[in-house]
Amino acid sequence: MRLDLSTITTYLGNADYAALALVALWGAFCMVMLVRRIRRFRFVTEQQQEEFLQRVEDLITRGDFTAAADMCAEDSRALPQLVRLALLNRRLGLSRLRTLLVERFQRDVLADLEYRLSWIYTVIKSAPMLGLFGTVLGMMGAFAKLSGGEKVDPTKLADDISLALVTTAIGLAIAIPLVLCAASASIQIRKLEDFVSSGLNRLLDMLKSVGVRAEGPATPPPAPTPPARAAAERTFRTE
Repeated sequence: MRLDLSTITTYLGNADYAALALVALWGAFCMVMLVRRIRRFRFVTEQQQEEFLQRVEDLITRGDFTAAADMCAEDSRALPQLVRLALLNRRLGLSRLRTLLVERFQRDVLADLEYRLSWIYTVIKSAPMLGLFGTVLGMMGAFAKLSGGEKVDPTKLADDISLALVTTAIGLAIAIPLVLCAASASIQIRKLEDFVSSGLNRLLDMLKSVGVRAEGPATPPPAPTPPARAAAERTFRTE
């Protein structure tokens, strides 16, 4: 049976509603996961971070690097894990250690957050486009009925106009809250960067004060045993 344009637009309109629902769910899921990851990586307040760094400094000043590393091992936040990585690799020297910490923070923390944030921005762009697609479909269906040359039932015409307006409204209703949430998340990510940066600078000053040199030994230190290497590489544990 041959399908007329009105029937096609009806099917596509229903598919557009389904696509908007999926996009909304995916955007909400990505936002929830992003917020959870940010909270997992950072200290809630600067005072909490200061108290943590003070405990680390007390242990480092006494020369008890093992106890300091063990204290950080059970804390999945970004700064404690980076502190642990620095203590396990302190023989590299301050210069190489700083490079290692920055690279690890970029790779294991910021890259993960930016990946999730990029999906949110994709949803923000896609939702209004899907809404506009529904608008075009609704207008096509309405004009197809009007061009039939027969008396048009206002109820059927209203269905197409409803599709045109409702899909646009849904697309905007998805995008607008996500824009605000993404802006808030970006601010939280910048705060995380500031907290970690200040914490690492203080850590390097601690290590310098206890005699860690700016440059490491000329010859590389012995390779760690497999269990130790695995512990050093597992800086940020997955959920």
